[in-house]
Amino acid sequence: MRLRLLPIFAVISVLGVVLQFAEDPAKKLDWPEAKAARFKGKPTDDEKTRINEAIPKSATKTPLKERRVLMIDRCEGFVHSSIPHGNYAVEGMAKTGAYTVDLIEDYSGFTKENLAKYDAILFNNTTHLKPDANAQAAILEFVKSGKGIVGIHAAGDNFKSWEDGVRMIGGDFNGHPWGGGGNWAFKLDDPEHPLNAAFKKEGFWHSNEIYWYRPENFQGRERLRVLLSLDMSKEANQKAVNDGDLKKAGTEDRTKIDVPVSWIQTLGEGRVFYTNLGHREDTFWNPAVLQHILDGIQYALGDFPADATPSKAAGEKSVVPLHQKHHLQRSRP
Repeated sequence: MRLRLLPIFAVISVLGVVLQFAEDPAKKLDWPEAKAARFKGKPTDDEKTRINEAIPKSATKTPLKERRVLMIDRCEGFVHSSIPHGNYAVEGMAKTGAYTVDLIEDYSGFTKENLAKYDAILFNNTTHLKPDANAQAAILEFVKSGKGIVGIHAAGDNFKSWEDGVRMIGGDFNGHPWGGGGNWAFKLDDPEHPLNAAFKKEGFWHSNEIYWYRPENFQGRERLRVLLSLDMSKEANQKAVNDGDLKKAGTEDRTKIDVPVSWIQTLGEGRVFYTNLGHREDTFWNPAVLQHILDGIQYALGDFPADATPSKAAGEKSVVPLHQKHHLQRSRP
């Protein structure tokens, strides 16, 4: 008797049904359990040592009063492996005296009553968050009343259907031609800006995954004070952009593509600091990046006065040319 071979698409379909019914929905882990399983043993002892060595020795500004930060690391979308390293770094930087920090893993902390205890909310690599209408209102009221928002890397891949939340951060993920395994050139849009002090008035090369943002809701230089962006005069940055990406960029000239990386803005009486740095684990044992993030946190808290005039209104600043071999210093080899 001859056996009939099923077409490959039929085999795949059958396997899909089997796997679907084999999965027990009740066993799907919530974020705290999923995080504990995925990040077990992270950061390692060696990585903790590297992060500790890179943490600034003191806060740049003395806090005007005791400051409290509410940090969330929840993911409803892609999960970055650098999340525990970011948590450890932010918690470690609290030892400078700039703030104290509490970590939450769900949306229960986003109430008007709870947020009244804090001075800033920090989104550490959070993706596709889905706060309900009450939580959304509490967050917006929080920042507009004079408090702060801080976003690290995937905080730019948040909210999706909550357009006010996207505007609060500044933009929404639209891809990353500049992948985490590449080494990219960065320029300081304003070398004299105090929140760029960590970079010592020089552009630099650094490995990180870099986003660009949906044009329909990216706030742009008309609304944002851009601190740091990709240096698109460099061939390595240009080569990462393929022909399909050029259509998305709306230009045929790769040197004209504008890719902001770090920025600040005001929202009502409040302040927002966002940086797209933070994709890789080693981001969080880079002294310059940690100094940049700490200064940004202090800006959001209200302790680090800095000009947030949107870049377009502030005018072009003198950008120091990037040296071909200047890489951000790591904590140790």
